[in-house]
Amino acid sequence: MSEYEAVIGLETHIQLNTTTKIFCSCKADSWNEPPNTNICPVCTGLPGVLPVLNKAVVEKAVLLAHAMHAEIRPISYFDRKNYFYPDLPKGYQISQYDMALAHGGYFDLPMPQGYVRRVTIHKLHIEEDAGKTKNVNGQRYIDFNRCGVPLIEMVTGPDLRSADEAAQYLIRLRQLLRWLGISEADMEKAHLRCDANVSIRPKGATILNPKTEIKNVNSIDAVRNAIQNEIERQIREVEAGRRVEAWTLDWDDETQTLRKMRSKETEADYRYFREPDLLPVRLDDAWKASILANFPELPLARRARFVEQYGLPEYDAEILTAERSLSDYFENAVRAYGGDPKKISNWMMNDVLRLINERGLDPAAMRLSPAHLAEIQRLVDGGTINLTTAKALLVKVEESGNSPSAIVEAEGLAKVSDDSAIRAVAQEVLAENPKEVESYRKGKVTLIGWFVGQVMRKMRGKADPNVARQVLEDLLK
Repeated sequence: MSEYEAVIGLETHIQLNTTTKIFCSCKADSWNEPPNTNICPVCTGLPGVLPVLNKAVVEKAVLLAHAMHAEIRPISYFDRKNYFYPDLPKGYQISQYDMALAHGGYFDLPMPQGYVRRVTIHKLHIEEDAGKTKNVNGQRYIDFNRCGVPLIEMVTGPDLRSADEAAQYLIRLRQLLRWLGISEADMEKAHLRCDANVSIRPKGATILNPKTEIKNVNSIDAVRNAIQNEIERQIREVEAGRRVEAWTLDWDDETQTLRKMRSKETEADYRYFREPDLLPVRLDDAWKASILANFPELPLARRARFVEQYGLPEYDAEILTAERSLSDYFENAVRAYGGDPKKISNWMMNDVLRLINERGLDPAAMRLSPAHLAEIQRLVDGGTINLTTAKALLVKVEESGNSPSAIVEAEGLAKVSDDSAIRAVAQEVLAENPKEVESYRKGKVTLIGWFVGQVMRKMRGKADPNVARQVLEDLLK
C-alpha cells in the first residue's frame, strides 16, 4: 500500500434545523412520525402549486459559508436537477448549480497527529431533500415526509488523503454545525449525510484517476470503514492490472462490504436549468450584515485561545470546546471566579461533566449556574467547606437552584476546624478500633488515612481533614 496514496473528496448533505421546510409550511423535522403525514401539495409537487423560499434557510447557509471562508454571492439562483426516482414526486429536485449561494473557501482540519490538512470547499449550495424508499418483503414503500426538507450540500475538493482524515473532517464539521446552531448534525437521524468520492494514485503523482462514489453511510465509523475498504479494493484492482471503474457503491454496514449500485452519473445526466418558479436570491449588504452581526468565535479558535489565555492543557481545551454551551459555561464561570482558571477547568472536566452526562442536562439551562460554580470554589478557597462538601454541594444547588452559601448555612455544612471538637471525635474512633490502633503503633502507618476517613464519616464530611490528621497523629503517638 505504501506505493499509493488515496485521493478523497466528500459530499455532505446537512439538514438545517428550521421550523418549516424550504418551500412550504410543513414541519421540517419528521423523525419518528408516520409515513406521508407531514406533506402538502407543494412538497409533493402537485400541479398548480408554487414554492415560496424560507428566509431562515438562506440565513443559516450564510453562517456556514462565512465559517468556511467562502465567497458569498450577492445574487444566486435556483435550478432544477432532473432525474427520475420513486421518492422524487416532481421528477426534479430544486437545487442550485452554477450560481450557487457560495463558492470557494476552505477548512483547516487539525489532525491528532499534529499536522493540519487544508480542505478546500468546491461548492456550497442550498436545496430541497427528496423522500425515501424502504424495501419490505420484496415490496418498495415510499415516504414523502422528507420531501422539501432544507439542505445544504457542501462539496470538498479532492484534498483528503486517508480514511482517518475523512472521519476527522466529519467530526469537526459536526462540531461546527452544532456550534453555529444551524443543524443537529445527527447522522443516525440523517441530519448529516455523507457520500465519499475515492480514488488512488502513485504517491507524489498529480493525476486524478477514475473515482468511485460511496453512498449509504450513516455514521462516522461507517465512513471511515467504507473508505478504507474501497482504498484497499482499488489497490488490489490496479496491482492485478485491472482498471478502476467509475461506479457508485453501496455500503452495507452489517457485513462491512461494498457492492456496485450503478455506473456513476455525471452532471450532464441531470440536465440542469433555471428554476422558473423562484426569483433569484438577492443578498444585499444590509441583510448579510444582520445575519453575521453576532457571528460567534469558532471552536478551533476558541480552543487555541483557552490554551493561550487560560493556560489550559490541550486536552482540557479540547473537551471544553466540544460544545458551544459547555464552552460558554466554562468561560462565564472563569469570569465570575476571577482566580486560577485551571481550578474551574478541574470542576468542569470531572464533577460538572459527570452531572451533565448522568442527568442529560443542557449547560445553558442548568440551575447550577457558572456564578454558583465560582462561588463554590471561593468557599473552598476560603476554608469554609472542604472538597467533599463542595462535591455534594454541586448536586444540591442543581436540584434546588439555591445559592451555595445559602445551602451551607441552612444545612450547617461549614467545615469544622475546631481542634477540640475534632479531638473528641478522634478519641471516639480510636476507642472503637483498638486492633487498628495496635497495628498502626506496630508500624502500619498507612492506616492514618483510614482513621481520617472514620473521623470524616462521623462528622458528616465537615471536619477539616488536615486538622483531623494532625490530631490523630498526636493521639496515636
